[in-house]
Amino acid sequence: MIVLGVDPGLANLGLGLVEGDVRKARHLHHVCLTTESAWVMPRRLQYLHGEVSRLLAEYRPDAVAIEDQILRRQADVAFKVGQAFGVVQLACAQAGVPIHAYGPMQVKRSLVGTGRADKDQVIYMVKATLGVRELFNNHAADALALALTHLAHQPMQAAAARLARA
Repeated sequence: MIVLGVDPGLANLGLGLVEGDVRKARHLHHVCLTTESAWVMPRRLQYLHGEVSRLLAEYRPDAVAIEDQILRRQADVAFKVGQAFGVVQLACAQAGVPIHAYGPMQVKRSLVGTGRADKDQVIYMVKATLGVRELFNNHAADALALALTHLAHQPMQAAAARLARA
């Protein structure tokens, strides 16, 4: 199974691709897409859509795992992240790839064993699990963490789907 993890954001959108299963995952690719604040909004969204669509076409993932976060304090940030979230959803719908959303606590619990883990602990587990030694952007690390979370949850989701069909 190939999973694309997405850490949505307008200024920085993290993408991370992994392949395998929960016991043996392999790092395929990661990147942080950056848009300039001076760009008009349509240009920023077009760039994100184009790059996500290109990765979907190149790697043909079986699933997308995206961070589902609720930003209550900063409405302007929530709106911008929501636009990036929508662009990713559009690209996935156009490519026919199912999307699975995970909250930050689910990711931390899945990788570290506690929902109260800090960012350094999550990055350490991403590197250890995937054998990635290089330092990389936190947004790309979060995207890889999301992809790994989906690999961990996928067997349960598949079993639930089989039960629902039966």
